[in-house]
Amino acid sequence: MQQGLTKKLSFLDRYLTLWIFLAMAIGVAGGWLFTGVKDVVNAFTVGTTNLPIAVGLILMMYPPLAKVRYEELGEVFQNKKILAISLLQNWVIGPILMFILAIVFLHGYPEYMVGLIMIGLARCIAMVIVWNELAKGNTEYCAGLVAFNSVFQVLFYSVYAWLFVSVLPPLFGLEGATVQVSIGQIAESVAIYLGIPFVAGMLTRFVLLKKKGRDWYEQKFIPRISPITLVALLFTILVMFSLKGELIVQIPFDVLRIAVPLLIYFIIMFLVSFWMGVKVGADYSKTATVAFTAAGNNFELAIAVAIAVFGIDSGVAFTAVIGPLVEVPALIGLVHVAFWLQKRVYGGSGA
Repeated sequence: MQQGLTKKLSFLDRYLTLWIFLAMAIGVAGGWLFTGVKDVVNAFTVGTTNLPIAVGLILMMYPPLAKVRYEELGEVFQNKKILAISLLQNWVIGPILMFILAIVFLHGYPEYMVGLIMIGLARCIAMVIVWNELAKGNTEYCAGLVAFNSVFQVLFYSVYAWLFVSVLPPLFGLEGATVQVSIGQIAESVAIYLGIPFVAGMLTRFVLLKKKGRDWYEQKFIPRISPITLVALLFTILVMFSLKGELIVQIPFDVLRIAVPLLIYFIIMFLVSFWMGVKVGADYSKTATVAFTAAGNNFELAIAVAIAVFGIDSGVAFTAVIGPLVEVPALIGLVHVAFWLQKRVYGGSGA
């Protein structure tokens, strides 16, 4: 069954974890062997913004936002119970759960703790479509939830990030671990790295759907632009890790330290969401969609905001990069769990 599922993924998506590891390794080796890498990166910096990285981050966000079916947003509101579960899981339980895991596992590593919190606040709008399709979830409903989460993130991500990063930690006795950041700093980053590609993606979709039709747009245009996300992501990772060449010995342990709470998060969010879907009487397809929408995260946004606000060589940005490294194999595993639950709960045949 594992082989059947991976065959359904594109070649790039299938080996995403491998590509990320390779980019990390090449970046670390480059930074270790060539000490002038940092000077080269900084040469393209204006103020606090590195121009190539900024362009790369915007391009990284564009394809997922061009894929969103904004025109199907109304589908979300037809089933009030499922909408309520999705809202609760994505914008209440998810952020709070990741916040708790961050302070439990990483309170001694402030920047890693903040990075994990930022991942928890960025709700999935890209890869969830892949996981949902593999698990035979409800395609139309997934499109509606993705569209809803996209709009919601544009409006509220900066508020959430400020609240969970700067306001709440001191209430848990973490004054010394708090990374102070203003809502203005985060809002500016969100406006640039989510707002620009959001508007571009929406305009692209509505204009090209009208001119070329849905079949051309979905089957021709989207496959052409999809690799841009991976290329921009790997470029960003390579540059980040080239700046960390001197930390080559410590990096594997840091990756493991961050990966453990992430893995716990994915499993809890998926199982709780699936259970809630069953309890409100949703069929398997909608339950699976809600579960994967809640479990996944928008690592592109987390990486972009982390780099823009905290810097490309910060621990916050480093943590954000670990997101897709853990998420891809974890969510592929949860696709199998979804089929197992389908057999046990709904009496379906699975895959």
